[in-house]
Amino acid sequence: MSAVEKRLTTGLRVLRADLLNSDSHPLPPSVWLRWLPHGIVVLIAFVDLLGNVDQMGDGYELGSYYALLCAGVQAAAVVLALWWPVPAWWASTAVTVVVALVVRAQLLTQQTEFGFPLPSPATVSDVPWPWSPPGLIAHAVILFLLALRLPTRVAVEVLALTALLTFVIEGLIGASHYSSTSPLALVLFLGVVLLGSTMRGRREARTQLVEQAGITAEERARRTLLEERSRIARELHDVVAHHMSVISIQAQVAPHLVENPSEELKENLHGIRQNALEALTELRRVLGVLRSEHPSNPDDPHGIAAAAEGTAPHTPQPTLARLDALVENTRAAGLAVTVEIEGEPRPLPPGVELSAYRIVQEALSNALRHAPGSTVRVELTHFPRGLQVRVINSRPQRPAPPSPGAGHGLLGMRERAAMLGGTLMAAETSHGGFAVVAFLPRDGGPGNDTTAPDPKPDQRPPTPRGPSARADTTGERTP
Repeated sequence: MSAVEKRLTTGLRVLRADLLNSDSHPLPPSVWLRWLPHGIVVLIAFVDLLGNVDQMGDGYELGSYYALLCAGVQAAAVVLALWWPVPAWWASTAVTVVVALVVRAQLLTQQTEFGFPLPSPATVSDVPWPWSPPGLIAHAVILFLLALRLPTRVAVEVLALTALLTFVIEGLIGASHYSSTSPLALVLFLGVVLLGSTMRGRREARTQLVEQAGITAEERARRTLLEERSRIARELHDVVAHHMSVISIQAQVAPHLVENPSEELKENLHGIRQNALEALTELRRVLGVLRSEHPSNPDDPHGIAAAAEGTAPHTPQPTLARLDALVENTRAAGLAVTVEIEGEPRPLPPGVELSAYRIVQEALSNALRHAPGSTVRVELTHFPRGLQVRVINSRPQRPAPPSPGAGHGLLGMRERAAMLGGTLMAAETSHGGFAVVAFLPRDGGPGNDTTAPDPKPDQRPPTPRGPSARADTTGERTP
């Protein structure tokens, strides 16, 4: 089989699949109008039924029963097009062809009876043929519904076949002394097919745009989460690397602190030092992969993080000892910040101090971004079991400018709290501000009991009120 024959066979197979498609393609209810379009189509079908009965019975003189049968089939085809447009098109086309051929026979009979040339009485010369006006409207509605639901290829195929049948009936078979409706029919059919295909393409484009927007938002959230996890992993590696360096130095110094250390002790301490150095080398190798240079940070437009920590990529990770510098830089950015520390300060693991610092840093950055002119209160409360961090800002004094950030700062804070087995709550306060409350257990971890101690009544966070006061679950801060 040649290539041309293969293409021809494939084309015929596709054409047969399109034109003999009996699958249901229902017209869904409109978003705003609900079932009104369906009601309009049913009304058009009823009016078309009455018009067709009058045209076929009185205009074409086909008889009342025959006219009612053909008109009923075409009206039913209009309603059927709401669910099965291709079978509806076949039914309407069949009715049109049958009626056109019967009317042609009557026109030829009148010509034979009166002789040729026939005078042109109004009853003969004004007969619309081959498309009756009601049948033309019904077929146009069916073509519109078909183009609205099926691919453009199928709409073009049925339009071409309709034009071909019109040409065969009028041009090849022919009749005489009639008023041709073919030009009007073809122009109308072409217009409704173009309109239906355009509306279908616009609907599909809008649907794809919504889906793409959802996928983009999901990918952005996933990327932000991965970046935050990488940042957390890098910081934890820095902390672990510090401890491994201490272990290595202590293992090297320990033999000199003992008089006449045994060879076994020296060998064990040497092994400990070597293992620590190897682990430190691997940690630094991983750290080199995780660390990257970022020319700008959209989540820190005011630069408070860079000012508080420095810009060197290998700067030691911050702890609560740098909280004063962070607060000073936030004040320099135009935000009034007060700090309150309650309870007896106790030594905290480096990971807890680092996470507490990052939570305060992110909360201050959010206040700068979303609550300009507000007053912020930072409270650190030391409990025997851990540290409670509360950052509360008042109502903003002026509208917040558009934020350049990705809007996932709260997601990173929750990741830090969950990593340590702690909890974090973020919600709008009753006076229009915003509160971030976190509890970080001293030695907590995933799976441990991390219930925060019940703070004193004057230490409870402001009670959220209203529908916007629920805790954020998407990682986006409520403006």
